[in-house]
Amino acid sequence: MSTISTNVTADADSSLQTVLVVEDEVLIRLVIADYLRECGYRVHEAVSAEEAVVILQSPEVSVDVVFSDVEMSGSMDGFGLARWIRANKPGTQVILTSGAERSADIAATLCEAGPLLKKPYPSQDVIDRIRQLTAKARRA
Repeated sequence: MSTISTNVTADADSSLQTVLVVEDEVLIRLVIADYLRECGYRVHEAVSAEEAVVILQSPEVSVDVVFSDVEMSGSMDGFGLARWIRANKPGTQVILTSGAERSADIAATLCEAGPLLKKPYPSQDVIDRIRQLTAKARRA
């Protein structure tokens, strides 16, 4: 069963940024997804990298930023998802997060705005990173 969730109202501003949150820990995913919605972002959720790829390939969905955990169950982890995005959705920004210290070096090569957010992360840090990425993308 899919856990894809969106928060789009009939009068939603079309310039709203869309974030795909990819996290297999349900409570972490729900907290950050709800926080992003409260901050005015459109949010899609996925429990795995494989589900994220399905969402990203959907013609009805346009994602600006993917916020993904590195360590997830399934055949693809967050690094694999970031590589897939680079190859297939080059305009989509990626933010990776992990509690594992060893993940930082790999993430630095896959993320435009710096290595990664270390868990636990303050929700405001996610917003700051998204704003940094979208501002950089607009300048490019």
